[in-house]
Amino acid sequence: MSTEIKDPKFKESVEAGYEKRDVNVRGILQFGFWMAVVIVITLIGMKLMFNYFNRTMTLGPPAASFVNNRQLPPSPRLQVQPHQELKDYCAAQQKNVNGYGWVDQQSGVVRIPLDKAMDIVLAKGLPARSADEAASASPVPVTPAFTPDPAGTQGPCGYLMESEGTPPPLENGMEKK
Repeated sequence: MSTEIKDPKFKESVEAGYEKRDVNVRGILQFGFWMAVVIVITLIGMKLMFNYFNRTMTLGPPAASFVNNRQLPPSPRLQVQPHQELKDYCAAQQKNVNGYGWVDQQSGVVRIPLDKAMDIVLAKGLPARSADEAASASPVPVTPAFTPDPAGTQGPCGYLMESEGTPPPLENGMEKK
């Protein structure tokens, strides 16, 4: 078996330690040009084919019958418009606090605005025990009904009821951006 190099250009490259021939630039440019031509022809062919299918094939009814009989997924479901739902909830709460309505019509229990109820209690006063009953009664521990939020809001509706100018300050004194 012979290991003799017959191509003089290749023999020269081996002796030099690197390839002395350059890349065939003309061949690479021809390949790139024909590749671009093939891509353009393919894109044009696809566009013509989709236009043809659009014109000749019409869409009929859906193949699956469950599309028309859509059932809602089991609970809990995501809210579609959570901000709007919160506004509606807060408006209903404000209506309950500031409006009149029946709590139990058969018993004659009504709901009145909070300010009006406070005025009535101030005008009539609260029932009081005599001094003897108060001294003999054991002290009852008093716990606050709620603790105020440090940001100044009250529940989920607190930020909706504030003025729309400046946001409430945070605990560390910085404002929200």
